Amino acid sequence: MADIAVAPRAKPQIQKARAWDQLKHNRNWLGFWFMVPAMAFLIFFLAYPLGLGIWLSFTDTRIGRVGHFIGTENYEWLWDDSIFWLSVFNTLLYTFVASAVKFAVGLYLALLLNEHMPFKAMLRAAVLIPFIVPTVLSTLAFWWIFDSQFSIISWSLRHLGLISQNINFLGDTTWARICVIFANIWRGVPFVAITLLAGLQTVSPSLYEAATLDGATRWQNFRFITYPLLTPIIAVVMTFSVLFTFTDFQLIWAMTRGGPVNATHLMATLSYQRAIIAGQLGEGAAISSAMIPFLLAAIMVSWFGLQRRKWQQGESND
Repeated sequence: MADIAVAPRAKPQIQKARAWDQLKHNRNWLGFWFMVPAMAFLIFFLAYPLGLGIWLSFTDTRIGRVGHFIGTENYEWLWDDSIFWLSVFNTLLYTFVASAVKFAVGLYLALLLNEHMPFKAMLRAAVLIPFIVPTVLSTLAFWWIFDSQFSIISWSLRHLGLISQNINFLGDTTWARICVIFANIWRGVPFVAITLLAGLQTVSPSLYEAATLDGATRWQNFRFITYPLLTPIIAVVMTFSVLFTFTDFQLIWAMTRGGPVNATHLMATLSYQRAIIAGQLGEGAAISSAMIPFLLAAIMVSWFGLQRRKWQQGESND
């Protein structure tokens, strides 16, 4: 039988050259390698702590004592815990009201600052002040504003003859909720306003000029030009706003520590109280893990909204 010729194997140098050519010409492959450092950073500082927290929620770990696997016992305990469900209610109320008001006020400020007015640059810088001030510092200022004895609001109302005694803002359950929501709105409005303002800068003035020539009113310009073009930015901004508000800890803890009578306890503050102060790391981790479905729901609503907009515009999902 005649010998069958066997093709020689490709040399390693040729394979390396092909890989290098692929790296140079394939932008997706090159982009992947550029993302590797950021991926490693996120895995180490975000994914690992998240996984560890979920694992601890299935154990009876306490501070100073290694825990054992107990299954869903922590979650079963929380299911019958009235304070936990109160914190869930407070968190949803706090997030919904604060996010809605921040969006409305932020959008109004963005539209206002987008107009031609004197000292516009100074006004835009002034809007950022609540956002750049450290959270604890601004919270302490609000704590003094709402103090039961030295509140400037109560002092002003008493001198106007509208009230006879100081209002116990942070000692009443209803007033305490209103106060923390107001403080969060004050801090969060600049982020929404400046981000939406940046989006408004990308809208071509020629669109408004053409609409005005066709007889469109200011409301119609907003309804059919501004709002549709801002929808992707609004979705991203509000997703971040909801996530930041839902997981808020510093403002609540520095202002009320969850009081009075747990009326302002959010899931984040209750988790800290149970895990660090009470030493029940497993139970605190279970409360933190219970926040994940709510956060995923907020992200998925935004994602599906953006995908629906792409489909309506005839764009691909790539």
